[in-house]
Amino acid sequence: MIELSDHDHSFCIDRVLADAKAVCAEKGVRLTDQRQAVLRVLAASHVPSSAYDILNQLNKERKEKGETMLAPVSIYRALEFLIQHGIIHRIESRNAYVACNEGPDARHRHGEATIFLLCDKCGRAAEFQSESLGGLIETIAGKVKFSPNAPVMEIRGLCEECQKLEGNG
Repeated sequence: MIELSDHDHSFCIDRVLADAKAVCAEKGVRLTDQRQAVLRVLAASHVPSSAYDILNQLNKERKEKGETMLAPVSIYRALEFLIQHGIIHRIESRNAYVACNEGPDARHRHGEATIFLLCDKCGRAAEFQSESLGGLIETIAGKVKFSPNAPVMEIRGLCEECQKLEGNG
């Protein structure tokens, strides 16, 4: 899990944006300023954000600059694009989004499952890829002739920092 006490979010933002630009260049699609802004908000935190959290953050920044406010539909369009190209993930149980932290080479490799470890106390999400879990899911699905297209598992619990705060670490 990510050590967050001494964590530099600017590094995460730069890395996630660079990865997104590489993915978009490879696929021949545009990473517009608005899509980058949405991604920047998500990369600035390891806590999944709802579409309205993102909208509120961006509109706060735009208001300070005297710019026109964004509509929810513009955020949803950006989120849809970022999900479609494997740049972010949707955390189903929280109806929220998080930037992919596995880098462009790890995105949606065939046969792998994505696992999110979600802290019940602070809300952080850690992402991991597992080929062995992906293989198990494919084996199970194959027995019933099911074809999984996005194997994702969410596991709730306490992160290392929250365990320490509770005296369990």
